[in-house]
Amino acid sequence: MTVHLEALYLWEAIKEDYDVPPLPVNPTMTQLKTHNERKTRKSKAKAYLFFAVSSTIFTRIMNLESTKDIWDYLKKEYQGNERTKNMQVLNLIRSLKC
Repeated sequence: MTVHLEALYLWEAIKEDYDVPPLPVNPTMTQLKTHNERKTRKSKAKAYLFFAVSSTIFTRIMNLESTKDIWDYLKKEYQGNERTKNMQVLNLIRSLKC
């Protein structure tokens, strides 16, 4: 998933979890463009994360505000803790031995 988000230039919006500051009173064209790109990038990243999960998981993450919070929840949900990972490795080894 990270590779896909990196290819779409959206990983930065998740990893850095930056806030998009409001525009100044008289913004320049560069400021407008940067503001719109950063805001759009965060929205797209959030949408991609929503589309990547089942409806059950979506109902759990839809109220999370930031893309970083959503990513951390998904990482925890799908990867589990160290004990879970170790059990998965042991199960895989057992299945390969059979």
